[in-house]
Amino acid sequence: MPENSSRRWLTLTTVALAQLMVVLDATVVNIALPSAQADLGFSDGDRQWIVTAYSLAFGSLLLLGGRLSDLMGRKRAFIIGLIGFAAASALGGAADSFGLLVAARALQGVFGALLAPTALAVLTTTFTIPKERARAFGIFGAIAGAGGAVGLLLGGLLTENFSWRWNLYINVVIAIIAIVGAVIFVSTPKREGARPKLDLPGTVLVSAALFALVYGFSSAETNDWDSPLTWGMLGASVVLLVAFVLWQRRAAHPLLPLSIVLDRNRGAAYSSVLIAGAGMFGIFLFVTYYLQTTLGYTPIQTGLSFLPMILLLITAAQLSTNIFVPRFGPKVMVPIGMTLAALGMVWLTHLDVTAVYALDVMPPLMLLGLAMGTIMPASIQTATLGVDRQFAGVASAMVNTSQQVGGSIGTALLNTLAATAAANYVADNLPATAEVAAQAAVHSYATAYWWGAGFFAVGAVIAALLFRRKGQGVTVGVAVPEERAGETAAEPAPAMGH
Repeated sequence: MPENSSRRWLTLTTVALAQLMVVLDATVVNIALPSAQADLGFSDGDRQWIVTAYSLAFGSLLLLGGRLSDLMGRKRAFIIGLIGFAAASALGGAADSFGLLVAARALQGVFGALLAPTALAVLTTTFTIPKERARAFGIFGAIAGAGGAVGLLLGGLLTENFSWRWNLYINVVIAIIAIVGAVIFVSTPKREGARPKLDLPGTVLVSAALFALVYGFSSAETNDWDSPLTWGMLGASVVLLVAFVLWQRRAAHPLLPLSIVLDRNRGAAYSSVLIAGAGMFGIFLFVTYYLQTTLGYTPIQTGLSFLPMILLLITAAQLSTNIFVPRFGPKVMVPIGMTLAALGMVWLTHLDVTAVYALDVMPPLMLLGLAMGTIMPASIQTATLGVDRQFAGVASAMVNTSQQVGGSIGTALLNTLAATAAANYVADNLPATAEVAAQAAVHSYATAYWWGAGFFAVGAVIAALLFRRKGQGVTVGVAVPEERAGETAAEPAPAMGH
């Protein structure tokens, strides 16, 4: 038993490395963009495609990636994802043109869409002892919540001390370590029953729907909300999603059995991850702008400014999963986390052009770290509770999809609202001097924080209403394997599940 336990924790280390690589890649490149633009000579208008190429491929293929991990086996899918992500990163780091860099980023998104849900599925099927599972998901949830901030810190260090290219090359180093760990420590459970089949119509429908959704919000960010392209893509995504749901109700081998998302606890968990993703992307984006443009911080100083938040997030995640969630369940803990996040966002609205970091910036960031450490582990654990092992990959993919879609929605909405607020402020305070411009920027960030607070307030209400009370169990739409049936009964608290 000690040896098996040790192997499980080494598996967690391997999975955590892969998850960190995927999550931080969403932000690590942001700090490198100005240097990459100066080196490769692309325009401001083209710059957003370095980010969008990744998010489009990643967001639209996540459910397919999760299902492929169910079909081809976790270990094989995990290693393929790691190798592909490393190769795409190396290609991007060596890119000598804008087109090649965009292609590499899209390829990163493709393999990230396979890697991210597989990593969570490996964790889901490896840790079956409740206390160990709680600790493991606490660590995983902390990484999911803090990865963006870690990316900002790492991006600043690499860009200033080496080159923007190392923001991509670093993935090769991480992937090599993770591949060795996967080969040695990730197990391959024996398949039971007939080999499942891939739902091709469902795959095409949902991938196209997610592509249109992410593209629509990306278009809103760059072309504004009155663009026909924006509403055309968002409208298409709604139509395709409806078609996908109708098809899943009749498909012989559904890509995403509807019972997975219709369960109240899992639906609440996915909603919480989506809302947290929308709010957190806003925090990283606007606090980064504020620190660098208003307070004049360097990239390294900006990254270091998020460290207290990361440390409190990790601490809160461990306390939450090991003490508070087992005792109170997600119905209590997630709304508390959402409320703390809303208060943290309101606190950020008080920042001005003369703010002092230690007194004005660090405290609300720490409160937000506490909030995310309370929200994410409980939500991620609950999101795959009671799901049959053969659907663990696609259920895990829904967690990543929720976070990615939330980030896309949050970034587009908050950016648009902030830009409008800045323009209105300048119009109301002419002439547009440098001082007015600086005040307009701070006013725009405050507008974004108020809306972010609103997101989290709505999230608190949804979580309080949807999550079941501790001890009510879970509705299992697809069969729970026999070896887990007793465990589910013995541990009724939803948060103690996957």
